[in-house]
Amino acid sequence: MRSIDVRLVLHSAAETDDDAERATRQLRRTLAELDFPVSGFAPAGSLPEEAKSGTALAVGELVVALSASGGVLVTLISALRDWLGGRSASHRISVSINGDTLELEGATSAERERLIQAFITAHAKGE
Repeated sequence: MRSIDVRLVLHSAAETDDDAERATRQLRRTLAELDFPVSGFAPAGSLPEEAKSGTALAVGELVVALSASGGVLVTLISALRDWLGGRSASHRISVSINGDTLELEGATSAERERLIQAFITAHAKGE
């Protein structure tokens, strides 16, 4: 069975590195509880200083290896949307597969749904 590596980058306007790192750890824990195999983690403190400039900093990076079957990508995107729904609007997640990136953030529900469906359609062909 083929597998896909999905790179997740959490961006946040958190007050401190500790808050930002906590958010990344919470996301990782949530994914692990849903049986998504998280194989990478780069906390905020390990990112270069230039990654921390601007209003939203790249908090951490996670890599999830998905099997290319059974709608797993749809389930992952839904889990990320749910996780973001319980957070402040200052969080967003970049989801990348083979250089194609989807930004999950504060778009309207209709906009978000169209973007998600287009992303899933483009990458679910192997399922």
